[in-house]
Amino acid sequence: MSDAVAPDPSPEAPQRCGLIAIVGRPNVGKSTLLNALVGQKVSITSDKAQTTRHRITGVRTVDEAQFVFVDTPGFQTKHNVALNRNLNRTVHGVLADVDLVLFVVEAGRFGLDDAKVLALLPADKPVVLVANKLDAVHRRAELAPWLKGMAERRDFAEFVPLSAKKEADVTRLFKILKPYLPEQGWFYDEDALTDRSERFLASEIIREKLFRLTGDELPYTSTVIIDKWEEEGTQRRISASIVVEREAHKGMIIGQGGERLKRIGSEARQELQTLMDARVHLELWVKVRSGWADSEEHLRSYGYE
Repeated sequence: MSDAVAPDPSPEAPQRCGLIAIVGRPNVGKSTLLNALVGQKVSITSDKAQTTRHRITGVRTVDEAQFVFVDTPGFQTKHNVALNRNLNRTVHGVLADVDLVLFVVEAGRFGLDDAKVLALLPADKPVVLVANKLDAVHRRAELAPWLKGMAERRDFAEFVPLSAKKEADVTRLFKILKPYLPEQGWFYDEDALTDRSERFLASEIIREKLFRLTGDELPYTSTVIIDKWEEEGTQRRISASIVVEREAHKGMIIGQGGERLKRIGSEARQELQTLMDARVHLELWVKVRSGWADSEEHLRSYGYE
C-alpha cells in the first residue's frame, strides 16, 4: 500500500473586480457596447447625440472576475449651457475613480471631437482603444495604417477592433480586460446587472422612445420626470412628464390627434413590461419649462448629478 499523499486541489483563482469607464465622443456606440457587455439593456440608445446624460453603471460577472462598467455621457464640445457643463463634470468625475478606461472610436475614423476626448483622459490610467463599428469597414486593409496612426497619439494598453453587435467580439473583449482588474472582492452580487433603479430605467426608456420617434425635429434639451410610481404585485402604475423648453416642441411630441405621444407611450410600455416582467400602466404628459437646460436648479430637481 502506497504512502503517497494526494496533491492538494489547485486553489481557486482569486476574485477580481474593477471599475471600467466607457468614454468617447457622442454617437460612437458607447451605450450599445455597455448593453452588449452587460447582456441586457441598461443604457438607452438613439441616433441623436447626447442621448446618455447620467453615469450608468452596468455589471457583468464572468467566472471569478466582476466587471463594473460606467457608461458616461459623450463629452460635449458645443453649446455652453448648464446641461452640457453638468454632463462634462460627470465624465471628469468618472475618470477620477476608475481602474481602466475604454476609449471608444469608430473603426477607421478619428476626428477633432475624438481628439478632444483623448486629450482629457488621465495619463496614469491604462486606456484600451476600442475601434467599434468594425462591420462598417469595407476594406480591412485600410485599418493597419489607421491603427499605426492611433498608436502615435497615445501609448494604448490594448487595441481592440470589434463590433459591439457581435457576441464573439464582446466575449473576446472580456478576456482582454480581465488582467487589468485588481485582485479584490466583488462590489455587487453575482447576478447584479446595474445599480440603477427600475424608476430610473423607466424614465430613460421613455426618453429613448421620445428621441427615436421625433428624429431630428426635437432639440436634445428634453427630459423625462417620473411623477408617480406605484407597485402592486406584478403591476406598475407609472405617470411621467416629458419636459420641453418651448410650446412648439410640445406640439411635435403630441403629434396630430395625439398619435405620436400615444406611440411613444405604447413602445415604452411594451419595453418596460419585458424589462420588469410586470404589467405596466403608463400615463404620459408633456410640460413646457422654458430654459430648464440652462438652470442649475432645474437640473438638480430633475435628478442630474
